[in-house]
Amino acid sequence: MDRRLNGLDSTRVLVVGDLILDRYWYGTARRISPEAPVPVVVINDIEERAGGAANVAANTAALGAQTTLIGVTGADDAGLRLSTLCAAAGITPQFVCSANQTTVIKLRVVSQHQQLVRLDFESAPPDDVGGDVLALVAAALPACDIVVISDYAKGAMTRVQALIAAARAAGKRIVVDPKGTDFVRYAGATLITPNLHEFEAVVGPCTNEALLVEKAELLCADLALAAVLITRGDAGMSLVRPGSPPVHLAAQSRDVFDVTGAGDTVCAVTATALAAGHDLVAAVTLANAAAGLVVAKFGAATVTRAELDAALASHADVRRGVITSDELGHERALARRRGETIVMTNGCFDVLHEGHVRYLSAAKALGTRLIVAVNDDASVTALKGPARPLNSLASRMYVLAALAAVDWVVPFSADTPRELIAEILPDVLVKGGDYAIEDIAGATAVMAAGGRVTTVDYHAGFSTSTLVERVRAAEPAPP
Repeated sequence: MDRRLNGLDSTRVLVVGDLILDRYWYGTARRISPEAPVPVVVINDIEERAGGAANVAANTAALGAQTTLIGVTGADDAGLRLSTLCAAAGITPQFVCSANQTTVIKLRVVSQHQQLVRLDFESAPPDDVGGDVLALVAAALPACDIVVISDYAKGAMTRVQALIAAARAAGKRIVVDPKGTDFVRYAGATLITPNLHEFEAVVGPCTNEALLVEKAELLCADLALAAVLITRGDAGMSLVRPGSPPVHLAAQSRDVFDVTGAGDTVCAVTATALAAGHDLVAAVTLANAAAGLVVAKFGAATVTRAELDAALASHADVRRGVITSDELGHERALARRRGETIVMTNGCFDVLHEGHVRYLSAAKALGTRLIVAVNDDASVTALKGPARPLNSLASRMYVLAALAAVDWVVPFSADTPRELIAEILPDVLVKGGDYAIEDIAGATAVMAAGGRVTTVDYHAGFSTSTLVERVRAAEPAPP
């Protein structure tokens, strides 16, 4: 099992939202009705699945999380069926059963893997249902690690602000899959995960990534959100956090069959990974991989840990490690054909320390593959003085190549890697936050080719030169 999936089965996730029973009627359509110009479908199979917030819960449970689901159903057979489906999926259902409404049903008639029609059955829940949901949530909060709100605008989330306030008071993070144009309702959440259409309906058109990031940062400030994750279809995902560089992840799907429920999977995997102790960037990276799997399935579907593990292993099944510039050109071409985003950085990395590791992990999170260009010994001496490097080029590259965040390590001998960067032309060129964009070697070439140049957080207090001075100060005086 990929180490990035460790801990998912020890998490406790509380999902709250609108419950839907998804029904699929499968059949063949070989003739047109004589009564009206519509196809006649001969039904030969019927399937029922947990939909809406229940599909989010099914996704967290499929990852191994202990999942509790709170929502509203009618006092009808569909509600009982939905409860049975959830229990069979390993979910603990805690439903408000209302005699004054019907369980929401989405019925899809499908022929040859194509939806011919969708029929929705729903009624508005009574006004007091929000209070009943809130009472169940308050009782469940102490036993959960994270709260997921899945809003499908079916009426269960009438008191979503009170729900968020209760979760915050309990010290729980809140991930929201929003609906509609009133995002003020979700103020105070940790993360919201709108798709691009939903996002633009609230903030206005985003004609480029810079404008999208700007508007997402303003939304975070206005609503006191820790982050916004915008899912962008075949353009991937964009994670925006105030005070941190944006993270743009390329879509990983090879075959898009059906995007139904993909947002549920993204929300579920992100929340479960956060609850397991992953940072936000790592959690979103896992969610991006899961989204690439679920859109290859029909209807609202889930991704299991085994499927995600296999996908991560397949995605990583490329040559890694120390490489020549010629070999790197070949690997870069293969990576681009796979639709991967290539990130590049450079440095001396004489004595690897925590600051380096944090920096390289943040750089890797900006894309799929990370190239680290390393100064050779002569160029380190020119930069740092005759006493450096302390470790040879071969040693430095060997240690860097052993890091999980690093895919390829390549040496260069010039004063700067400008020429190498212009040859490789990564999608993203990155340096530490102590650099100005205009001072980054190779930035002009990368931007001219349509790439992005950015910085990641600089971690003060970590310095090879400082470490060397401390070691030398601790040496005994010569006799």
